[in-house]
Amino acid sequence: MRVWIRVKPGASRTSVGGSYGAGDGDDALVVAVPARAVDGRATEAALAAVAAAFGVRPRHVRLVSGATSRNKLIEIDGDPAELAARLAALRTSS
Repeated sequence: MRVWIRVKPGASRTSVGGSYGAGDGDDALVVAVPARAVDGRATEAALAAVAAAFGVRPRHVRLVSGATSRNKLIEIDGDPAELAARLAALRTSS
């Protein structure tokens, strides 16, 4: 499953939840991480946070595009139905 995420580096704590976008149902999932956007640290922290939030191993979450952007496209391996349900739950939480 491919998912757009919006990374917020420099947060006080790690959190995954909420949505960023126009509200058209395909909004980016918001991922806040304490790591700064230096040398890819925020991206690595965001991928680890997404893996934890979806209940998959970190190796099952890969960056597809957006290495230097706050908006990133990631790919998560797992059962599509379970991942879709978890994504829907995460987008509605904040």
